Amino acid sequence: MEKIKRLAATEKALDLIGVLQEKFGDLMFYQAGGCCEGTQPQCFEKGGFYLRYEDVCIGTIKNVEFWVDKDLFEYWKYAHFTLDVTDAIGAGGFSLETPLGKTFIVHYRLFTDEENANLEDIKLNE
Repeated sequence: MEKIKRLAATEKALDLIGVLQEKFGDLMFYQAGGCCEGTQPQCFEKGGFYLRYEDVCIGTIKNVEFWVDKDLFEYWKYAHFTLDVTDAIGAGGFSLETPLGKTFIVHYRLFTDEENANLEDIKLNE
């Protein structure tokens, strides 16, 4: 049986990732548990954000790892993340899409019991 992915993306998000990859090369996403950007996912050049010990990679989109703060993951580990884009500027503007007048956002839904029993493995930053 195929493992259930924890992460998906809308076409708008895939298109914007492609634009950013063309401009910046390898990318990474990081979703923190608060602070400057709240819990908005942030897009950086790969290595442009220093991960904390035991932060969690929940999957990849277009070869871009999506990392989540270890504490936020504990709260959301039973939820599926769908990366999307809105036509607005986020709270602080640290993410690469900000100058384009866009902001990455995430839609969540809880996994079913059947999905929870068959989730893809996560990767820890060690």
